Amino acid sequence: MIESIDLTQVNWARAQFALTAMYHWIFVPLTLGLSFLLAFFETLYVRTGNEHWKQITKFWMRLFAVNFAIGVATGIILEFQFGTNWSNYSWIVGDIFGAPLAAEGLFAFFLEATFFAVMFFGWDRVSKRFHLFSTWMVAIGSNLSALWILVANGWMQVPVGMAFNPDSARFEMQNFMEILLSPVAISKFTHTTSSSFQVAALFVVGISCWFLLKKRHIMTAKRSIIVASVFGLLASLVVGFTGDEGAYIVAQKQPMKLAAIEGLYDGEKGCSLCAVGLLNTDKQPGDDKEPYIFAVKLPYALSILANRNLNSFVPGINDLVYGNPAQDIVGVTDKMASGKIAVEELARYKGFQKAGKTQAANAALVTFREHQHNLGYGFLETPEEAVPPVALSFYSFRVMVTLGSYFPILFAAMLFFTMRNSIEPKKWLLRLGFCSLFLGYIASEAGWVVAEVGRQPWAIQGLLPVTVARSNLTTATVQTTFFIFLVLFTILLIAELGIMFKQISIGPEDK
Repeated sequence: MIESIDLTQVNWARAQFALTAMYHWIFVPLTLGLSFLLAFFETLYVRTGNEHWKQITKFWMRLFAVNFAIGVATGIILEFQFGTNWSNYSWIVGDIFGAPLAAEGLFAFFLEATFFAVMFFGWDRVSKRFHLFSTWMVAIGSNLSALWILVANGWMQVPVGMAFNPDSARFEMQNFMEILLSPVAISKFTHTTSSSFQVAALFVVGISCWFLLKKRHIMTAKRSIIVASVFGLLASLVVGFTGDEGAYIVAQKQPMKLAAIEGLYDGEKGCSLCAVGLLNTDKQPGDDKEPYIFAVKLPYALSILANRNLNSFVPGINDLVYGNPAQDIVGVTDKMASGKIAVEELARYKGFQKAGKTQAANAALVTFREHQHNLGYGFLETPEEAVPPVALSFYSFRVMVTLGSYFPILFAAMLFFTMRNSIEPKKWLLRLGFCSLFLGYIASEAGWVVAEVGRQPWAIQGLLPVTVARSNLTTATVQTTFFIFLVLFTILLIAELGIMFKQISIGPEDK
């Protein structure tokens, strides 16, 4: 018997984790990208001996330090929430999920934190080359931290390298390298870090544009724009490639997420991709209403994106929920029936074991093994529950892709006009560059909305719904902590922005 679930408490727990994650992600991409830009700036200083590159490095380093400190604080709170709000999750998959988090602390964060002290305080205490080495170690350590976190997240998206232990009712690690080298983990790491490099490049370009608009620190601004624009252009190429590869992996491993992103209810061969559209919010799985109020589609594009085949079949939400025998698609309805058998047989196995009925326990275990691949579906109450929020997935994806396509154009324009020494009179471009600083964060946050909302209702794809992963807390407790964190994070953000604005207004120490 599956216990009654307080969905209000679950939704508040979801909201609290989303709040923490989105605040945390304000700081992370800038840390990942700006650390490498610092290394590039300082490398130019060491190679040329030009003191101006040192001044440029020290200016951006001050902003990096503020961002780094507050990012660490929000990240610690985020990890604590796995124990407070998602204790069942931590118990069931802690053997697997905890390993990359431990590796992040042991191999990456300590490296990052150790060399950060040398980088920030060691300008006049260590040699030029050792200081440069420390700066590169901070950049590498920051991105290694991201690697381990994204390996853990990739495993949540597509679990591999593990087995379910019916005696402890936990998933246990079987192959660490399979988890580390999972195509999903690699795709998430390369796409997330390269898009973070874009955010950092936009940050440097945006503030430099502000300096040019104010006619201050002209040489610092121009040199910063050149380096950041080249970095941003290269990152944009990687973003485009990894985004395409990531979409292909989603189509193969998480077809429901792809269907939600596209607002695709009925699958088809030679499937078109919706480039621009407005969803019909009244549309529900299984009804005969049109999914779009209007849509501009690219013929065959979704089949190419999903399967690398012009005429391939791309399943829609209805196919995945109710099944499509013609395409050998088993629907959620059938998976739920199988999953409920798994849940019942697991309970019987545990009961027989406790009673010492070995033969009956073994028989229950055999039946459980036949259905355990659908275990998570046994906790769903309706087939439609397996459908993620379509509108949020659909629009977030298009915001991300649209802005991601715009950024390389901006970087190219910035680089072209700065190299020609004709950017200062182009006030419209400078204003656009400054405003684009904020667009980078919007695109980055939208990407995470696509990744996380698109896999709902699963904490672990296909194995553990969020309704089971929760802690047994009261709704009032989660609501209270939600608003405490909201106030705390807002104060931290305001504090960071205040310090940032002050440092930007001071500017580099030009000589």
